[in-house]
Amino acid sequence: MRKSTLWLRHIYKNTKWGFYLIGPIKTLYDFIIYRMIPKQIFIKLKFRLAFGYQLDLHNPKTLNEKIQWLKLFYNNLELHTTCADKYAVKQYIKEQIGESYVVPLIFETFNYLDIKKENIPDYPVIIKATHNSGGFIILKNKKSANWEIIQRDCKRWLKENYYYIGKEVPYKNIPPRIIVEKLLIDDEGNIPLDYKVHCFNGLPQMIQVDLYRGTAKHARNWYNTNWQREPYRWSSLYPDGKLTDPCDEDAEKPVALKKMLKLSAMLSKKFKYVRIDWYILDNQIYFGEFTFHHDGGLRPILPEKYDLILGNRLNLQ
Repeated sequence: MRKSTLWLRHIYKNTKWGFYLIGPIKTLYDFIIYRMIPKQIFIKLKFRLAFGYQLDLHNPKTLNEKIQWLKLFYNNLELHTTCADKYAVKQYIKEQIGESYVVPLIFETFNYLDIKKENIPDYPVIIKATHNSGGFIILKNKKSANWEIIQRDCKRWLKENYYYIGKEVPYKNIPPRIIVEKLLIDDEGNIPLDYKVHCFNGLPQMIQVDLYRGTAKHARNWYNTNWQREPYRWSSLYPDGKLTDPCDEDAEKPVALKKMLKLSAMLSKKFKYVRIDWYILDNQIYFGEFTFHHDGGLRPILPEKYDLILGNRLNLQ
């Protein structure tokens, strides 16, 4: 089943005829699954499929249960929408902590046809959708780019409303837009580590570090705020079945760790739970994005007891 699903996914995403042939079928399927099922029932079904037990919304205890509760009952619509919008959040970050933390914006558009060679600089960039999760293309050399495929991906992104995939309200009212940012890379052309600070009730609790992202070696290590390894894993699942489990290799403690944690505390004060992503390049900290429901709250924390231990740290009152 998984092989056939992967094959269809490959055909849909990587061939023109697959995009136009499978696209209408996928659109109909998505409409039935994601738009016709009531929100709370949808979330309960997804949770049951992910964990094998009934979601308790009256007395949520684990961290993943509490993330589902937050999806349904906790939302400052205007603020959450602004912070989830990868374009609008740039102005918010400027106002909250300063412009120096914002990754330089090169270009923004509502039209996928504007994403073409003439509008892209000669240095490495990243092309992003502002209204979904995971919609990006890293472009280190525009001369070797396949602009037909890039535009097709951007067109597909612009048609999406990411809210319906997981019922995460912050994404619902974001205007679909494509942005182009300067790609943060070091002198050897490497993308810096991605530090994701998970904050509960305005306090940083743990730090997720993704190593070798975008490669077959992608791993995810977990640290406490003193940069000691945590004993659990909270791994994402790739379509091919690979998990982003921790690796034996340690990520080097960033020199700017204290400053990054201080900024995270400042930005998280208005939220019960938020993941704040950062990059550090040449000791300069850059804001990445806000995420209000890590992995949709649908990936197991293992060993299982840590789902409850971490959940006890998050106060929903």
